[in-house]
This record gives sequence, structure tokens and C-alpha cells, in this order.
Amino acid sequence: MNDFIACCGLDCEACEARIATLNNDDELRKKVAKYWSELNKVEITPEMINCTGCRIQGVKTPYAESLCPIRKCALGRHYTTCGSCNEMKSCEKVAMIIGNNAEARKNLQAVN
Repeated sequence: MNDFIACCGLDCEACEARIATLNNDDELRKKVAKYWSELNKVEITPEMINCTGCRIQGVKTPYAESLCPIRKCALGRHYTTCGSCNEMKSCEKVAMIIGNNAEARKNLQAVN
């Protein structure tokens, strides 16, 4: 499986936080922080927008590093992604993503 597919199935290569990190693009960090703050109804600062990818060695956003329940569960069960888990179809955690994102669901289903 592509290492840039996150535990939840999202494609980290396409993530603007990762792109901002790789290009050291502070304007893109500001844009992502503003969007994510509005989307999640929490304050996210541009300084928090540093991530190489959920499953890639390197820096992570604070959420990906220690708060994401999907990533914590997958790592705790020693799964590369949720696609390896027999409970994926009934899991409330990953449903937050794959219920609204057909590409993420497809990425996880490709594991089986």
C-alpha cells in the first residue's frame, strides 16, 4: 500500500498541510489553519500546520500526533491502516471519514 495513505484512508500526498510543510509555504499554512479552524470549530494556528503524513516519519500536526482517535486505534492494534481491521465497516471512528469520502473508503478497501 502507498505509504501516503493515512490510517483513515485519506491521501496525505494531496493534503495541503503536507504540501505546506514540504514547501515551507507560510501562506498555505495560514489558509489551511483558517479552513481547519472553521471546519472543526477550534483554533488552529499556522504554526500547527506541519505534517509529513500520518504514516510517514517526521513531523505531525498536534491532532495527528496525539489526538486522532483513528490513528491511535490503528497504531494500538498494529494495523497499517483501518483497512486491515475486521471491524472497519462498523467502526464509528473511521466512519467520520469514510462515510463522507468515497476515495478514502476505496483506499481502505484496497487493503483487503
